[in-house]
Amino acid sequence: MIPRLKPYFNSSEIGAFLHHGRLAVTEFEKRFAEKFQCADAVLFPYGRSALWAFFRSQGIKGKHIVQPAYTCSVVAHATVLSENTPLFVDNNLHDYNMQLDGLEAAISPDTYAVIPTHLFGYPMNVHAVQDIVKTAQERYGHKIWIIQDCAHSFGASFQGTMVVNEGDCALFGLGISKVISSIFGGMMTFQDLRLAEQVRRYRDEHFRVPVWFKTIKRLAYLLATYPAFNDGMYGLVYWMQEKTAVLNSLTRAYHLDEEIRFPPDAKERSLSGEAAVGLVQLEKYDAIIQRRREIAARYHDQLKVPEDWVLPPLVDGATYSHYAIRVLQREETIQKIAKKGIQAGRVIEYSIPHLASYQPYTGGNKFPNAKLCSQSMLNLPIHPSLRDEQVEQIITCVNTVE
Repeated sequence: MIPRLKPYFNSSEIGAFLHHGRLAVTEFEKRFAEKFQCADAVLFPYGRSALWAFFRSQGIKGKHIVQPAYTCSVVAHATVLSENTPLFVDNNLHDYNMQLDGLEAAISPDTYAVIPTHLFGYPMNVHAVQDIVKTAQERYGHKIWIIQDCAHSFGASFQGTMVVNEGDCALFGLGISKVISSIFGGMMTFQDLRLAEQVRRYRDEHFRVPVWFKTIKRLAYLLATYPAFNDGMYGLVYWMQEKTAVLNSLTRAYHLDEEIRFPPDAKERSLSGEAAVGLVQLEKYDAIIQRRREIAARYHDQLKVPEDWVLPPLVDGATYSHYAIRVLQREETIQKIAKKGIQAGRVIEYSIPHLASYQPYTGGNKFPNAKLCSQSMLNLPIHPSLRDEQVEQIITCVNTVE
């Protein structure tokens, strides 16, 4: 079976983990900042940990943080766990990013940060976001931080400008499912060296050093990805995922969509071995993005789908972490595609304000687009490991789904 996602690993990642230097974290931060043209970068165990640490380091508490309704819930978790209040904005139905007019309406005197998420690798209009925030700062007389959520978008650009560089700082996810991976991990980048050092100091003072056994666990996790995502083995993995509770029980501590809490190691420092894997992945970044764009272009040109399906746009500067299609009968469609040996994934199966734990934060708003997307989005495989004949197989499969 062709998996919907697959880390772009080979023997280099294993070698890097086994033979890393003790300064790998520092080197990874330096090289990451250089790659994305930032002043500095700070590595964390998760992106949500970075966001939490940022709020803590800047004394942001009891404030409103404006963010999308349709995105990964961990951003909202970090907001609530840092004793702040998430203010949600509905998304549009074109590139699935939050609505600019909704963003403008959500900002109030209590707003101290805005988090634009560039979902599925599609860049928001960062210039419009800057203008909205600048106007609000002048109106309310205090700083409103712009924190770009680039977990899906990495080097995505809007009108030639990388979105990571628009605003004060940016978040990246580095888990197995991300564009590049350090096994687990998250990075926060900065435009200001002083701000970066404040956040790094907070991390070093408040995040504990992991016990030695964590290195063994991370190595085992890395090694397990090779057979788990092998095309020949993935049918078994898919069956376990869809038909049993085994994989869910193993990952439940880390994937906490509905519960407002962090994983048990969210406040532990990253391992040097993880950073070493990240360094190898950073070298592959350009090839990864080029391949994703090539596959997206082939899908765009060759997919012939029913009239009630909505294909994603082909956008200059997008990096295509997902190729997300909106369909009316998602579960039925996923099953039909699976029978032909291809996994079509469910993409963000919830609207955050519709989760029970976030009902107190809705403000009486309905967020209809976020709810619609949570029920109807699926994604086709678009990872760079796909061979041309597999891309053709996926296109043929989708074009013959009735």
